[in-house]
Amino acid sequence: MNLNIVLVEPEIPHNTGSIARTCALTGAKLHLVRPLGFSTDDKHMRRAGLDYWDLVDIRYYDNFQEVLQKNPQGKFYYATTKAKKNYAQFKYPDNTFIVFGKETKGLPKELIEENIETAIRIPMKKNIARSLNLSNSANIIIYEVLRQFEFFDLE
Repeated sequence: MNLNIVLVEPEIPHNTGSIARTCALTGAKLHLVRPLGFSTDDKHMRRAGLDYWDLVDIRYYDNFQEVLQKNPQGKFYYATTKAKKNYAQFKYPDNTFIVFGKETKGLPKELIEENIETAIRIPMKKNIARSLNLSNSANIIIYEVLRQFEFFDLE
């Protein structure tokens, strides 16, 4: 099973570090789209990822179009609070890419509108807060994809 997590212009090193740790422990690839809001040498990001960095397959891109061009066989899903369907309503195929936007703004409106049929959201109470923490959101969706594949290769 090939699972990919894409962070478009992540801003907070702790979140990226935590997601990298989850990727290391689940075998998911991590794709980071520049500009990053921190240095990859950032001590907070490194600390959040602990000693798992050498276990993570990380790829860097200059823009999101490059991700699409270099992964033409991927099936992309876009995590956003603006989606019509929740993440559990989809059957994820092999070579799934889950795309997350930056912490303060999410994904660009145009990208969501162009991909509304594969936009996914995590259900939450309305008008309480904007959204869940990025690393928590990524973990929820990663484990749903893994559950659908019966945690293939993890146990």
